[in-house]
Amino acid sequence: MNNADFWSSVNAIVEANFTTEGLQKLDRYAEQFISGQLVYKRFSPIEQHGCAAGGSTHVIATLLAGAETETDNSSSGISDFKRSLQRGEKQAERIERWAKAVGVWIENVETSLSSDLGEQIAEGGEAVVYDHGATLVKSIGLDYFIEPILALDRISLHNAYFPETRLTVLGFGRTASGDFRVIVEQPFIKGERMEEDEIVEHMKNLGFELRNLRNWTYSTPEVYLSDIHDENIIRSQTGNVFVIDCDIRINTPDLKSGGVRNLITEVEIDT
Repeated sequence: MNNADFWSSVNAIVEANFTTEGLQKLDRYAEQFISGQLVYKRFSPIEQHGCAAGGSTHVIATLLAGAETETDNSSSGISDFKRSLQRGEKQAERIERWAKAVGVWIENVETSLSSDLGEQIAEGGEAVVYDHGATLVKSIGLDYFIEPILALDRISLHNAYFPETRLTVLGFGRTASGDFRVIVEQPFIKGERMEEDEIVEHMKNLGFELRNLRNWTYSTPEVYLSDIHDENIIRSQTGNVFVIDCDIRINTPDLKSGGVRNLITEVEIDT
């Protein structure tokens, strides 16, 4: 199976509305992805491992979001932002139909998570955080990303570069107002805030260059990071440093942070 055949197969599964046979194929593709038989060239090897670390639900959603549609190839003269919105709606719709078919869809996220998990302990620009004992459950929106594929990239990259605070995808849902959400689980780590200069030094030691301290932005030619401030990176009681949250992306030239990557959706399958 070549690249074109693979994506034709995924689109056929979507168009057939996720039959039992189609769902079995997606499960098989996820197994091949996790084992390394299916190589997704969007990612480096460590990033593909990070995607796999998010679980098979994350892998399948990533592949569904990566399948091109007619909207993706549109040349109707609409703005890039509007085209991104259209792509995002298509990706979310595909993921929603699949998630409902396999039982990982959550209706009315706010009510369901509060009922099942209990106390909401934090809310930021894109995520609502719930206390789940030894773990945290986060409901992540698309405010920073617009397209689900970019939000899913973030999880893959976080797991690749900060595996100690791995994000596992539990499912998907919508809020009462209809906003698409990704539901993830993450280990709870108790720690203390770090000073700004300590954070800068730690990120430098990891190979990230400081780009803009005002919005806590760092990068390598491969990866873009922002929102690395004292609420999102902590030092544990044993002295280890953990990045628990950040805006992490594939560093493309349009981010204007020395990026050299391209966002591609191409696979190789070892059969």
